[in-house]
Parts: sequence; C-alpha cells; structure tokens
Amino acid sequence: MSQPRSRRRLALAVPVVLSLTASLGFLPAAASASPHVEAAAESADAPKLAYVVNTKADRHTIASVKKAIGKAGGSVVATYERIGVIVVHSSNADFAESIRTVRGVQSAGATRTAPLTAAGTNEEGAAQYLTASQAQRAEAASAQTPESEPLEADQWDLRAIGADQAAKINPGSRKVTVAVIDTGVDDTHPDIAPNFSASQSANCAGGKPDTSEGAWRPYTAEDYHGTHVAGSIAAARNGAGVAGVAPGVKVSSINVTDRTSGLFYPESVVCAFVFAADHGVEITNNSYYVDPWLYNCMDDPDQRAIVDAVNRAQLYAQKKGTLNVASAGNSNHDLDADAIVDDSSPNDTTPAERTIDPHECLDVPTQLPGVVTVSATGVSNVKSYYSTYGKGVVDVAAPGGDRRYQIQIPDTPSKDGRILSTMPNGGYAFLQGTSMAAPHASGVAALLKSKHPWASPAQLQALLKAQADRTACPTSYDQDGDGTQDAVCEGGERVNGFYGYGIVNALRAVK
Repeated sequence: MSQPRSRRRLALAVPVVLSLTASLGFLPAAASASPHVEAAAESADAPKLAYVVNTKADRHTIASVKKAIGKAGGSVVATYERIGVIVVHSSNADFAESIRTVRGVQSAGATRTAPLTAAGTNEEGAAQYLTASQAQRAEAASAQTPESEPLEADQWDLRAIGADQAAKINPGSRKVTVAVIDTGVDDTHPDIAPNFSASQSANCAGGKPDTSEGAWRPYTAEDYHGTHVAGSIAAARNGAGVAGVAPGVKVSSINVTDRTSGLFYPESVVCAFVFAADHGVEITNNSYYVDPWLYNCMDDPDQRAIVDAVNRAQLYAQKKGTLNVASAGNSNHDLDADAIVDDSSPNDTTPAERTIDPHECLDVPTQLPGVVTVSATGVSNVKSYYSTYGKGVVDVAAPGGDRRYQIQIPDTPSKDGRILSTMPNGGYAFLQGTSMAAPHASGVAALLKSKHPWASPAQLQALLKAQADRTACPTSYDQDGDGTQDAVCEGGERVNGFYGYGIVNALRAVK
C-alpha cells in the first residue's frame, strides 16, 4: 500500500467479554485445526465474494454443510475442522442467506463488500526514514554507553520501560516465539535475521497458509509495517542498528494482507491464528483491525459471522497456549462511551457514516475475550494524543510515540518522539501509533514467558498486568493548549481508562 492508513482499535469491558465467550466462542480440543485445502473451481462469469461459514465442529456436520455449500453455488477454499470454520468463495448473490438455513450452520456471512479481484495498520502518520546525519549523531551518542547498539541512543522507548537494563539480566529465551500477524516481515534485515523463525512463518492471505520460501515477506518496500513491528519486539543485540525489547527471543511472520488491496480480511486472520497455534507460537502481535468493518455489529448477520469465525480461531490459539496481544487504536475514542461515530466502514467499497455502541459492535480482534489491549504513551508517560482509551477496556499501556504537539520530546540525538525500528531492505525509520505500542507489550510478554515457561495465556496476561508501572490519570489532558480537555481519563492509579493496569516494565518482568 502506497500510503498506509491510520487504524483505530476497540476492546470490550469485562461483562461483555464474558457474554461473548458464552454466546459465540467455544474452546476447541487441543488437536490440530490445520485446514484441509480444497481445489476450488473458479468461475469468471460473475463477481465473487469471500465468506466464512461457521458450523458445529464435528466431521459429519462439516461434511454435510460442505455439500450444501456446493449446491448453493459456493466453492470451499479451506476447512478448519476443529473450530468449525469453512472459508468459501461464491458468485451467488444469495449464497449467505441460503447457507444460513442449512442444518448445522451456526452463522455465515460475507467477509468483504468488494469482489475478489480487486488494511491497514495502526501507525499514525507516514514513516520518516533515519537520515545519514541522524544516524551519525545517534552512533556517536550510543558509543558513549557500553554494550549499546549503534542507534540505541535514539531509542528512548527502551529506556522508558527498562528494556536496556533487562537485556543484561535476561534477553529472552529462544524457546519463545512472537508471531507478527501483519504486512509481512523482511527476515533478511540484519537486525531481524538472527532471531527469525522461518518454520513458524507463512502467508495466510485468502484463508489458507502458504509456507513456501519467502511467502511471509512484505510484497513491496511500502508494506513496511510488519518489519517495523518485528524490530521493536526482537531486533538482535548484534552490533548493528537497533535493539528490540526482547532481543533473545525468536520472531516469525504471518502475512495476512490481500495482495491487491492490502486489507486484512477475516479469513486471512482466521488462518493466521490457527497457523500460529499449530506451530507452537507463544505470543501473537496484532497491530491492525480486521477489514472491512471497523466495528462488527452483532445484529448484522455478515458482521456477526466475522466475529464468530475470528473468535473461534483466537480462542483455539489460546487453548493451545498462545497469548494474543493487540493495539488499542488511533482514534482517541473513549471505548467505554455510549456511542461512537464510524465513518470509515466498509473500507473496501464506499463507507457510510453510522453511530454504533462499542459494547454491541465489536472491533476484531481487540475486543475478543482474552486478547490483551494496549494503549500508547509518549516519552513523558502520558497517553499519546491519538491513542484510544476507556475504563475497563485497556489492559496495559506501552511506548507508541507522540510528537504532534511537541509536548513529549525526548532528550535524544534526533529529538524525535516517535519509535525508531527496522524497515525493509536494511533500513530504519521513526513511526508512531498504537501499532508501535503493542510490540513493546508483546516483547515484555515474551520476557515473562521466558522466565515463566509454565504460564498459560491467562496467567501470562495477569503477570503482564502485575509487572506494569501503575500510572494515575493526568490532572489535565489539554494536548493542543486550547483550554479544552482532549480526552477524559476515568479510574484510579491501580487501573484506569488511559493506562489500564499501567505501563509495561521490562526490567521488572525479568527480575
């Protein structure tokens, strides 16, 4: 994508999460959910759409439903038997309505509004590549600190959460892998190559995994988002460039972007969660929302089916021992509000403005049960101007960068309040967003998993919250200085809407 779009994230309050688990989710057995990939017969006579069909998770029901899919004019792309999700293509305009009447089908709907011919991510603003002069200044400053990486002087974010000191105690275990579900990762980058796990990487675009060599990489240099995220998590301390929060753990790539549109469609994300779980991934990082709907409303059958399918997949991953971490969003919304205006959905055709209740219309995967939601902070440990928030919604906060109002400016060589990390083709750049906050939390979670290998996803989330630095609501949040509060933080020091249980602390995680 030539100009990545800003992404906005939501999450549920606890009571709604519990009801969602009961009404939509089920924890499948620990057996493999790997798909049976079908050779679908394609017809070019009419535009095709992609669908998810969710059924009872037994082979007899699935076999019966697959026969009905064929009769209704659909072709099966992939079947995830253990979670009861079938990915289908069809040019029949009445396919979804027809298949919902079939015995054993629990929900079904289109995963997009645009035909299959033709994502976005959660960074705020375009990337600014590190210039030669900036690199020289950073290298000179970094040289004054023993064992520092050449560009580390510009990484205020590592020092903010004690990651530079944590690396001296425990840089993380190579038995722990964080999968970056994103736009692909350039595993040839010198800071990523030492820690990259090709055996746990794939391209899931379209709903079925492609594990051929390099399929996990970004399609073009403009698809840089996943590479930047990966560097923040696990860039190696190898005397080159930058360092990650957990420089001793492994990182893998699951590319879920549609090659034509760059969007993150539901069937691709279903594939990614299942693939990560079946390949022993301990943590997934999710700095996106599932397209084409920013909010998936439960009273719409298509959107409900999306929630159902992705929820089944991420619950399956949790059951297999995977913690899922997601960014909280860049819309500066109060996610515990009664109403939010969504003017961006659907983003694959023509958006139409609508007002939604964030407790009833869900952002996926962030609002799904058990997913860790991460808000963003700047160098002063204040919520970033763009970051979404909400009491009972945000779990933890982490550095995501903030330089819009020149308020949170670090004392670094480049004086850039954004996050410096890796880019395709061996580059480095500054980005800001909750996309940058989530990998910091994922990195700390990887350090915790390294220290507590027995920890389940639920226990790991509890540890992540317990080690965080408690951060109280600011007395004033007037970022632009116009005399009006730009957001209202509710809650106490222990837990509140801006920072959840606090800002992650890598040093405390390893002690």
